Amino acid sequence: PFSENPECYLIHGGRTPNNDLSSSLYMLNVDSRGCNRKVTLRCQEKELVGELPEARYGHSLSVVHSRGKRACVLFGGRSYMSPSERTTETWNCVVDCSPKIYLIDLEFGCCSAHTLPELTDGQSFHLALARKDCVYFLGGHIASTDCRPPRLFRLQVELLLGSPLLSCEILNDGLSITSAIATSIGPAHEYIILGGYQSDSQKRMQCTYIALDDVGICMEPRDPPEWNSEISQSRTWFGGTLEKGSALIVLPSGTNSTPTDTYNLYQVSFKLVGDGEDPTQTCSQESTDFDDSPPLEDSEELYFGREPHEMEDSS
Repeated sequence: PFSENPECYLIHGGRTPNNDLSSSLYMLNVDSRGCNRKVTLRCQEKELVGELPEARYGHSLSVVHSRGKRACVLFGGRSYMSPSERTTETWNCVVDCSPKIYLIDLEFGCCSAHTLPELTDGQSFHLALARKDCVYFLGGHIASTDCRPPRLFRLQVELLLGSPLLSCEILNDGLSITSAIATSIGPAHEYIILGGYQSDSQKRMQCTYIALDDVGICMEPRDPPEWNSEISQSRTWFGGTLEKGSALIVLPSGTNSTPTDTYNLYQVSFKLVGDGEDPTQTCSQESTDFDDSPPLEDSEELYFGREPHEMEDSS
């Protein structure tokens, strides 16, 4: 989400089924005006000018707030080799993008690139958690060395009049993790980190509690759910966050060595228990059946049903 409205999102980059990379920025929002119960999902491309980030995937896009203004922070990701370096054999080879920080003005679409001495290597598939004028970059994979260093950076962005001021600090006690899921819990900037990988052949089965405040970042290990045998034995998993305290985990069905077009979906739920300073989480997981869900066509207009009282609240 890029604003106080939880139904507004930003989408940038990505890789298509044809292995094309995108450099477009889209604003996705839900239009719930009207007296009927249908809600329209609208997607609009934002025109960008200035120092544009190249097409990429595996990067992060965060929103910072400073001095009454806001901006997008884009970092990391992978892209194809430059045309001068690509050959027939390496045509589809990808490399880490340069470790520049891109700031995007959401109102005017102006982009600026910034180089910081602390960011020496590109990285991909990391986590980015933002609070006020700070973004924390956690984990990630470096393609040039094929490693997942336990890195943790704190980027601070001051949106001064004229030109922004950026500073970066290297913090200790990071996590060696890629492609993880961060799901929000509680009313403040509290998260549970789950899923992802700690090596090419090993999933990360643990969970981590993270809290952001004015002092900095706090990380504590948490007991994971009792994963069932299908989740434990699968070599591949991915997913994303759902509503607060919930995440969706997707597993390919069948054997790990056989390509498949069908998947099994699990919902994992967390909730805070206790009123003390050190709350604990309880976890539950359940399989989600979508056999009766019709496929969506590319040209189809999307609607989401709501209850009457929800429509009254949003009118």
